[in-house]
Amino acid sequence: MAEFGFNEHHQNEVINYMRFARSKRVLRLKTIDSCFEELKDSRLVEGTFTVEEVREMLDGLQAVVRGEVEMELINTAHTNVLLLRQLFSQAEKFYLRLQSDISELENRELLEQVAEFEKTDFKTTDKKNQETGKPKLAPLNEGGVSELLNKEIVRLQEENDKLKSRLRTLESQAMSALDEKTRAERALKDIQKVQGDQQLASQSQEISSLEDTVAALREDYERSLSANAVSQKDLQENLISAKHELLRVQEQLALAEKELEKKFQQTAAYRNMKEILTKKNEQIKDIRKRLQRYEPNE
Repeated sequence: MAEFGFNEHHQNEVINYMRFARSKRVLRLKTIDSCFEELKDSRLVEGTFTVEEVREMLDGLQAVVRGEVEMELINTAHTNVLLLRQLFSQAEKFYLRLQSDISELENRELLEQVAEFEKTDFKTTDKKNQETGKPKLAPLNEGGVSELLNKEIVRLQEENDKLKSRLRTLESQAMSALDEKTRAERALKDIQKVQGDQQLASQSQEISSLEDTVAALREDYERSLSANAVSQKDLQENLISAKHELLRVQEQLALAEKELEKKFQQTAAYRNMKEILTKKNEQIKDIRKRLQRYEPNE
């Protein structure tokens, strides 16, 4: 099929499609032949027929043959659409846009060349390609539209690499800012822990002292259980009074702790650490905005 300008690969593709079309055509012709044979076997059993009977048989045969031909034409059109789908899908992988000239489908000269090829070359190449497996898509030649596409792909890849490098730089800056924020928060927690430990130490001593007092009263109460009711009542009242005193002291300790925390927040160290955290948070927000401007999807 050299007159069409096909290479060997595309010529083999045309041969495969023509072989497929020929098998479908032969199958459909056999179906039409069977329609006529069925009519002969089922209806042509009498010696003479009236005009109405002949008209009825011909009308029935026409309907069956028309349905078979229409089905084949529809199936052929749908098959061609699937073939075009494969070609267009492969072309889109290389950023190509294929175009077709519908008027060339009725070019009588080209149709005669295809018919001649089917009679001669197709028969000689039929046996040659029987064992050939499904071919793969051949690469495009380096030239013309392909060369421009390759250049555009290279340019886009370079631009993508630059954007990735910029993104990595911004990510590194963001990680550094996060590390500084983490270190500042840890330092603030250490300061709060040191001052809190001192406060808790004094509170623990007072609570321990009160607990010792309560324990002593409880022991006295247990020893005096065998005494009279008056002594027992006095011990109970002393225990209740001690518990009230313990709750009062705990409430005072809580107020003292709040007051200490308030004084600590007014210290210069706390204000400096808070100012550092505020600046770091603003830097992180700015970096995130810049990241969204370069990579909005991520």
